[in-house]
Amino acid sequence: MSQTVDRALSILPLLAEGPADLGQVADRLGVHKSTALRLLRTLHEHGMVYRQSDQRYRLGARLISLAQEAMENLDIREIAHPHLVRLNESCGHTVHLAVYEEDEVLYIDKVESRYPVRMYSRIGKPVAITVAAVAKLLLADLPEHERRALADKLDYPMYTSRSTPNAPAFLRELDKVREQGWATDLGGHEESINCVAAPIRGADGKVVAAMSLSAPNVVVTADELLTLLPLVRRTADEISGEYSGKNPAKDPV
Repeated sequence: MSQTVDRALSILPLLAEGPADLGQVADRLGVHKSTALRLLRTLHEHGMVYRQSDQRYRLGARLISLAQEAMENLDIREIAHPHLVRLNESCGHTVHLAVYEEDEVLYIDKVESRYPVRMYSRIGKPVAITVAAVAKLLLADLPEHERRALADKLDYPMYTSRSTPNAPAFLRELDKVREQGWATDLGGHEESINCVAAPIRGADGKVVAAMSLSAPNVVVTADELLTLLPLVRRTADEISGEYSGKNPAKDPV
């Protein structure tokens, strides 16, 4: 199995040099054409390679898309992190950064609260997609047909009495978020936790990530947390400007 994987992966650098036919792939791998064909078919099924009309193979769109997605996510975390730290230092509350990947919203960065009461969220863990403020921002930016298709297939667990109950309510919330440009989760996932969030946009204006500020009721009330929304939005705008190349990065103080 390891040899098969090794051979399949060895095809990708070859095709990165340009399209190649079956014979060229077999020669590079040092295998029979039938073996090379099996490997190419598997890669083709997964979108990693594409067979052209002239029967030559090139790298597939899926592979290029995955590489681009990975680069974007790595870049946004690296660019955003200093801003998230500064926001945390200014107010002391938990700060999250999240992205949307294949029908899930995932945390890719977190700066812990300075207060004793901590949140149990973890980097790499999916968020509660029907209630989380970051999820609302990321999904609200999808084209309408994608929003509706996703909303129809989601489950709507009632974490609390304030949770989103069904698809129509979820779509109304996404419309509201899309119009106002920010989102909240006021006890929708946990009764005692409130959250405000703002979008991070790329050069084309599309939302590439979302950041949030969260705190328990025992530290600040929901109304008090909402007063920090302008600071959260300003931080998100600064990250957007740096990510899109519109604003230069600030030197550390």
